[in-house]
Amino acid sequence: MNTAVKIRTYQYVTISYDDLIVTRTTASETDAGDLFSLAWSPSFQILYIGCQNTSLQWYDFSDIVSSPNPGSSSSFTDLVSISGTSTPSTIPTRKAHKFFDSYPIYERRPADLFARNTSTGGLPSANSPEPEYPTTMCSHLSLPPTNVIDSAHYGYIYCMALLDSSAGVQLATGSGDESIKLWDCTDQGPNSIHKFECSHGAVLALVAQNETLYAGCQDGYVKVLDLETKTLVRTIIVQECWSASFDCTASWHGHGGIVLSSFIDTQQSSYSVATPTLLVTGGNDNYIKVWEIEPPKRRKDTSSDRRLLPNVDSQSFTDTMTYALSKFISIPSVSSIPSNSEDCRQAAIWLKKCLYQLGATSSLLPTGEGKNPLVLGIFNGTKGDKPKPRVLFYGHYDVIAAPVQGWSSDPFTLTGRNGYLYGRGVTDNKGPIIAVACAAAELLSQRALGCDLIFLIEGEEECGSTGFGETVERFQDSIGEIDAILVSNSTWIGEDKPCITYGLRGVVHCGLEVVYYRPEQISNERPDLHSGVEGDDHVRAQTAEEIALYELLSEVTQQPAASLCSRWREPSLTLHTLEVSGPKNATVIPGIVKSQVSLRIVPDQDLDTIVKALVDYLQSSFKELQSSNKLKINVEHTADWWLGNLDDHWFKSLESAVQDVWGVAPLRIREGGDEAHLPNERISLKNLQKGKAVIEKFLLNVVEKSILST
Repeated sequence: MNTAVKIRTYQYVTISYDDLIVTRTTASETDAGDLFSLAWSPSFQILYIGCQNTSLQWYDFSDIVSSPNPGSSSSFTDLVSISGTSTPSTIPTRKAHKFFDSYPIYERRPADLFARNTSTGGLPSANSPEPEYPTTMCSHLSLPPTNVIDSAHYGYIYCMALLDSSAGVQLATGSGDESIKLWDCTDQGPNSIHKFECSHGAVLALVAQNETLYAGCQDGYVKVLDLETKTLVRTIIVQECWSASFDCTASWHGHGGIVLSSFIDTQQSSYSVATPTLLVTGGNDNYIKVWEIEPPKRRKDTSSDRRLLPNVDSQSFTDTMTYALSKFISIPSVSSIPSNSEDCRQAAIWLKKCLYQLGATSSLLPTGEGKNPLVLGIFNGTKGDKPKPRVLFYGHYDVIAAPVQGWSSDPFTLTGRNGYLYGRGVTDNKGPIIAVACAAAELLSQRALGCDLIFLIEGEEECGSTGFGETVERFQDSIGEIDAILVSNSTWIGEDKPCITYGLRGVVHCGLEVVYYRPEQISNERPDLHSGVEGDDHVRAQTAEEIALYELLSEVTQQPAASLCSRWREPSLTLHTLEVSGPKNATVIPGIVKSQVSLRIVPDQDLDTIVKALVDYLQSSFKELQSSNKLKINVEHTADWWLGNLDDHWFKSLESAVQDVWGVAPLRIREGGDEAHLPNERISLKNLQKGKAVIEKFLLNVVEKSILST
């Protein structure tokens, strides 16, 4: 049979067990009012109820199915055997509620248990027929007080969405108090774990998809929320058509009132002719409208895959590495293009799941609204009697743009040619990330990982690492103590000459702007300028050993040693752009002039001293001009220089690993080139495989030298 469930407030639901549908009446003595929303958990066999009186309630149906006592009031057998007419004496008695049991104001009647507010579109006439209600009931399902959370919100609970996955069950509730609450569900009931403030009217609709929650608000906004990092991803406007990247592709006036519901029909006709994609909308203007639409191009959905990688048992970690890299490259995580913001987030989600599948514990660390999250993964080494070394591997999953001009193949499709793998990010920096992860996974599978390897992968490196430092400080406890940092984010001076980078110059970015000044004019700050500064004070002198090293590198690269020195160990000042406002006509004097410069600093220059000297010099020089214009200086980003210790056991462990794998001693270099940012970015398959082997050997060496040193 197919029978509706009668609720006290005359709302109906249907509940099914196996192939049997049972009629039950939910009666509550807590005056819950209208039941606005329902959510069913197949895992727990629990029905969650969002109520008008702001309470969240639930009923556990697993007791009904499992109860062996046919005489119990909650017995499944007892429920299906009851039939006939229920008299008023069988209904639990309660007092009338002044609000929930009230009559319309024009009836001027006191509240009672028989009040019904019908929706007839106007005032009922004296001859209006009384509505009929079912009189046969199977049984009452009484919710115990322990199954009620009073004041779960400060408004009606209009909607709910259940997230039932292998990681557990969570419930999202949306309310008239303009908030969304996230609940961790157990067989004992839900526990509140987070609250989102939407601030755009009542939350009327919720849809969950993987790690993303979409919330429809009364004021005409949709909030896109990341459930992993508990952050707002986007705010989009309804009555517009949006692509998978949240780009507005179309908008139109659809109804004369509020659009209350909509769905997209993608079912194909059984006939040979192709059927269009239809959008069906319903509004409070009493119209249902059917729109023929052209759906946007679908993004490759990798986040919903239960297994991102094939079973390692069926193939080597080398095969796993190339397969994973092909998936990673396919996500166009270009951090500098707003339309790729969602791709960056999906890349972070994919990497988190990939690291987890390879054996790490992994999570996303929020960096703030509108910024890409960090991926934190920890491969825990074998426990022993002594403390384990803890090595942090830094990388970035974002890439620079890849215009198709200059590429011989799709930049976001991993392509193999003549022993090389081509694709945006294979070198900078997705290839090294996957190689290091697979190295750790292989050692872990052999129970040979004697140290902890911590992955800290950001998604804003190509845009100045916005929010990175603050996030690392905020999650210091999650990251833990670190003994050494391993980075693979620079290129060699040749593809067949293994290198170890032991030094990097520092950088200062500064923005300059000269504005034609009028007292009534207000000029705007420019937040995205780049700049630099130069200084030659306290530059460390070259040693005889360093001079010999540059002579060797000169022979290998066929470049003058002086050229390598100026590029790697000497400070420099670069003027990048000079931009003027207006039509750029020779007869027009521009009102604004902007410049972008950058400075590289080296050992032993002091970063703060250089920045202060730059600002002071620019201000004093501009003052000498006695100009009526205004100079704006914006120092946006700084990074200090770094020089490694070539004699410590960390460097020796890495140098020994490279020599064992390659058969030759690695070249010691500082900053490499920037070929990774050019079209046809590539990496030698042999280098990728050997890179993985070097990491394995390095981690083994670290543990061995750590034991010897203690």
